[in-house]
Amino acid sequence: MTDPYSVLGVPRTASEDDIRKAFRKLAKKHHPDLNPGDKAAEAKFKEIGQANDILSDADKRRRFDAGEIDGTGQEMPPRGFYRDQAGGRGGKYEHAGGHESFVDMGGIFSEMFGQRRGGGPGPGPGFGGDGFDMGGMPVTYSLRVPFLVAARGGKQRVTLPDGKTLDIDVPEGTTDGQTLRLKGQGMPGSQGRPAGDAYVEIHVDPHAFFQPRDNDIHVDLPVTVTEAALGGKVKVPTVGGAVMLNVPAGSNTGTSLRLKGRGLLDRKSGQRGDQYVKLKVVLPEAPDDKLKQFLEGWEAGRAYDPRKEMEQFT
Repeated sequence: MTDPYSVLGVPRTASEDDIRKAFRKLAKKHHPDLNPGDKAAEAKFKEIGQANDILSDADKRRRFDAGEIDGTGQEMPPRGFYRDQAGGRGGKYEHAGGHESFVDMGGIFSEMFGQRRGGGPGPGPGFGGDGFDMGGMPVTYSLRVPFLVAARGGKQRVTLPDGKTLDIDVPEGTTDGQTLRLKGQGMPGSQGRPAGDAYVEIHVDPHAFFQPRDNDIHVDLPVTVTEAALGGKVKVPTVGGAVMLNVPAGSNTGTSLRLKGRGLLDRKSGQRGDQYVKLKVVLPEAPDDKLKQFLEGWEAGRAYDPRKEMEQFT
């Protein structure tokens, strides 16, 4: 069984902040956008996201620690439940190929609903006089969806237990943890009754640089020294496509600018959030002698101390 603690490389005593930092570091390292065509990185990225789904949710983390769900978030059967209900090994319950499986479920369901095959008490709801008769049971799935598919809407393929694949429509503005219903795609009903429904729980993969907070998007945008000092228009990615942003002259690292209505769609209100762009001044990677000489000449004779307000604490 996958251990989300091992996947993120954190101890079981890790704090929420430790988990968040570990996840962000690994997600950035293995993100498919930064590793195009690397199937191993893509698989690792999905595994990291799945581990974060468990450990970042207090209830899921508690349930995993208690053995109630596995590392993928799927329910774990209570120990001994099937054996107790089926009367132990050699009766209605047997061990085959290393897996425990039911041989006859009819008697168990009959007892649960007050109905036995071929006689006994009168038929209960959903049962015919000759045995088990009810609509198909619902099934649940967990599906990972790329951030931009959830944000913009689009099709995503899900594989059902019988091997059949479905292309489902992911609505624009789908959020992490949201459940989609697929009518009639659950277990088949007995004696011609309709199949149950399938419920797909959506888990949204993190993005390389879009950071959602409710319906707003936060982005750290690198800018050059010239763009920060002199100002100008720069291209900024948004979930709806790139737009031009006006950077005011004299901007610093940490300056925050807002792009109104460029966030995520709130499906309940129909309104869009905003995108907040935080500037990050980045120097050239290679040493630039001309820039160095200019700055040395510019600073000479100028009383420029950005740490002046901190002097009282030093």
